[in-house]
Amino acid sequence: MTATTWKFTAKEIVEKPELFTSGHRACAGCGSAIALRQIMKATRGPTIVTNATGCMEVVSTIYPYTAWKVPWIHTAFENAAANASGIEAALKAMKKKGKLHESVDVIAFAGDGGTFDIGLQALSGAVERGHDFLYVLYDNEAYMNTGIQRSGGTPYGASTTTSPAGKVLLGKAQLKKPIADIMVAHEIPYAATASIAYWQDLVRKARKGLEVEGPAFLHVFSPCPRGWRYETNKTIEIARLATETCVFPLWEAKEGDYSLSPQSKIIAMKPERKKPVTDYLKTQGRFRHLFKGGAEHMLQDIQKIVDKRWSRLLRRIREGS
Repeated sequence: MTATTWKFTAKEIVEKPELFTSGHRACAGCGSAIALRQIMKATRGPTIVTNATGCMEVVSTIYPYTAWKVPWIHTAFENAAANASGIEAALKAMKKKGKLHESVDVIAFAGDGGTFDIGLQALSGAVERGHDFLYVLYDNEAYMNTGIQRSGGTPYGASTTTSPAGKVLLGKAQLKKPIADIMVAHEIPYAATASIAYWQDLVRKARKGLEVEGPAFLHVFSPCPRGWRYETNKTIEIARLATETCVFPLWEAKEGDYSLSPQSKIIAMKPERKKPVTDYLKTQGRFRHLFKGGAEHMLQDIQKIVDKRWSRLLRRIREGS
């Protein structure tokens, strides 16, 4: 399977059958449920999904019900990538023996806990071996399924149940792990960031990940109203702000060469359109403590971190051009 330029219209996407359906138990305004629905619109034929323990596994398959219209496997927190490797290897063996005559895509879904932390070893091993599957990280920036504990994907300064804001610490004291860059460093064929606020970009990148030969990684920004503490109708607005402030810029890397997606490219061309990070932070209760006085230095630090990572991304793109 080689990558092609897949063109689609909004009408085609709307009319395509739902493979992640309504009836699941996700919270109102759940960004991850939106992400899964959009990504499954990018499928191109028979598809098998493996899903690590986490929010989307729990809400979509409460026995005896399921929201999935494709073969679906629940696996443990730590081994979605290993499971996807086994599925892909089995499909390859069946083709070699003449027992399978059609192409079947494999998608692994996992949250930030199962990707940044618990599942990183299995993921690293799977992509190093070159297994042909799409790994999707739906990133809600904490262990939401088990009580909103901090993860390696939780941003600096965020208050969670295990990094609570108080007199001693003002939220999480460590930086968010640059997981997509770590995957690019594995020299895989395709890696990208995407956001539910820009569904066409997300669907197109998911399709690219399915089309390339070898492993592909898609990091999807998925706000969580319960864990981030905001009104449920603000999910898309907050996701959009994350990109407009460069907290979560959109890019893709093909064979290690970075390029900006249109939404972030506009900001690179017109820096005056880049919004201050406080526009994003003030929308969420998990950062409320930063605006009560005495935390001005943290707000300045967060802005510096965002600016530094944005500048680094632009430098990588310039060096690759």
